[in-house]
Amino acid sequence: MMSQKIRTRYAPSPTGKMHVGNLRTALYEYLIAKHEGGDFILRIEDTDQERFVEGALEIIYRTMEKAGLHHDEGPDRDGGYGPYVQSERQESGLYLEYAKKLIDKGEAYYCFCDKERLESLKQVVAGKEIMIYDKHCLHLSKEEVQKKLDEGVPYVIRQNNPKEGTTTFNDEIYGEITVNNEELDDMVLIKSDGYPTYNFANVIDDHLMNITHVVRGNEYISSSPKYQRLYDAFGWEPPKYVHLPLITDETHKKLSKRCGHSSFEDLLEQGFIPEAIVNFIALLGWSPEDNTEIFSLEELTKMFDYRHINKSPAVFDMVKLKWMNGEYIKKMDNDKYYKMAMPYYKDVIKKNLDEKKILDLVKTRIEVFPDIEPLIDFFEELPDYSIEMYTHKKMKTNSENSLEVLNELLPILEKHDDYSIDSLHDLIMNYVAEKGIKNGQALWPVRTAVSGKQMTPGGAFEIMEILGKEESLRRIRIGIDKLSK
Repeated sequence: MMSQKIRTRYAPSPTGKMHVGNLRTALYEYLIAKHEGGDFILRIEDTDQERFVEGALEIIYRTMEKAGLHHDEGPDRDGGYGPYVQSERQESGLYLEYAKKLIDKGEAYYCFCDKERLESLKQVVAGKEIMIYDKHCLHLSKEEVQKKLDEGVPYVIRQNNPKEGTTTFNDEIYGEITVNNEELDDMVLIKSDGYPTYNFANVIDDHLMNITHVVRGNEYISSSPKYQRLYDAFGWEPPKYVHLPLITDETHKKLSKRCGHSSFEDLLEQGFIPEAIVNFIALLGWSPEDNTEIFSLEELTKMFDYRHINKSPAVFDMVKLKWMNGEYIKKMDNDKYYKMAMPYYKDVIKKNLDEKKILDLVKTRIEVFPDIEPLIDFFEELPDYSIEMYTHKKMKTNSENSLEVLNELLPILEKHDDYSIDSLHDLIMNYVAEKGIKNGQALWPVRTAVSGKQMTPGGAFEIMEILGKEESLRRIRIGIDKLSK
């Protein structure tokens, strides 16, 4: 019998960046285990040597660490079920041993067919070319098989699936699923290089590691009857299957690796926060009963119930992710915010200005960190702008009255040395009161002159305090020159 303690595993292949779908699988595996006080295991499935990518293992560890998904057991943390890397398990002959047990039971067989013969079996089904094996080698006698083995003829070991009857398995999301056995191909269990296939190694390792819940994308539903037949053939209790809905882009097509935001690393590079990414990905196919949207990982762990996972595809909505990321930035501790924002600040600001004051101005206005640059670039250098910006119907300003205001304020500002926000406020508001004009009729032209932008984080007083007296006056004089031409 399987252990009563919940044990889940994330079993990635080291083939490159971690796709959003893989991260969701890891997150749900983590939440299922931790919600019940169970164990979350990291297992590396590296038996497909051709797809192995140098450095991919480091990406897996780095992603898990940044996402906060700390495993209880894994290659670096033995919990008594190791090794946790399939190639290391392969070295002991483990998978071949179990494949031979199936051969003895008649549930698997040696296949010696060469590439040419297998090519000849290919057929087109629903517009796709597939190979359905015809069980040719199943009918070889024991003597013929032994002779070929003795001669060193290359072979694979195939699962022997019946062609009559049905196979049924249960999924926690999709319920009971039954397929006709005639649809089941005799999948390869051991490849010609002696390595197990992904599917076979999965079943063996999940059983030996006492895995209770297997979480994976619903594209694996079609393979699940073959898994079920392997469990039945060994006489083992299968784990609970949790198949997750497809993740699509905004056009409802499968989220492609080419879309630019399909991996965790892509999103980090685009200025998203790990916690916000995890929060967003948790909601790709699952939602709590009260429709809350912002969760810490701890809160997710308490609330997560995999029985509320949806069957329908989940849309990766970039607008929503940006909104959510912005909410995280707003609530972020200032020291952490400064640290994360500083690289983007330094990309555009080279002058010796009060960086914290500038970053404070944009904290509630950005959704991702790259948003900072176009909001603050005017502090470094006044952009070349059109005098049409001085005209604002609501503020009742135009080129003529703006020029008048700037000309009158310039000598007042030249005599004034205290460029703190409060002091500038009092100075300009006194001018407004004496002139009997609306606030905007003075503030709009001043802000336009010192920023050269239609929209800015912060108003005229905040900008002038950061720029200081000399630079503020220089920019106001440029504004006067522009308006005088």
